[in-house]
Amino acid sequence: MAIEVGMKHEKRLKSGPEHSARKFFQGVPGVFGTPFLGGLFEGVSAELMAAHLAAGDQSVGISMNLKHTAATPLGMEVRVVTEVTAVDGRKITFKVEGFDEKEKIGEAVHERFIINAEKFNQKVEAKKS
Repeated sequence: MAIEVGMKHEKRLKSGPEHSARKFFQGVPGVFGTPFLGGLFEGVSAELMAAHLAAGDQSVGISMNLKHTAATPLGMEVRVVTEVTAVDGRKITFKVEGFDEKEKIGEAVHERFIINAEKFNQKVEAKKS
C-alpha cells in the first residue's frame, strides 16, 4: 500500500520523570522536554510510514521545524497526531501536532526519506574506516 496525502496516525505516551527537560540541562523547569516531544513527532511519523514500506526499506528523518508552545507537567499523557501533507518521490512531509490532557502543546513540519536499509547501513559502516 502506498503512502498518500491525508493518511494519519496517532501515538500516546504517559510522561514521567524520565521525560523531564532536566535530562538535558538541570537549570530548566521539570516539565515534559522538547527533545522528547520531537522524538514522539518523529516516532509517530516513522510508524505511519513503516506500515506502508516495501520489504528492505526504512525511513529516516531529514528535517523538523518544531514549535513547543505549552508546558506539560510530568505525569500527564501526551498524544501526538501526524498527517501526510506531501509525497515527493521518496520524501514524505508531515504536519504533526502534540496535545496534553488540557491543550495543544506543539506542532511541527517533519520530513522523512525512504531508504534501502542495506545500502544505508553499508554507507554508515564505510564511514567508520
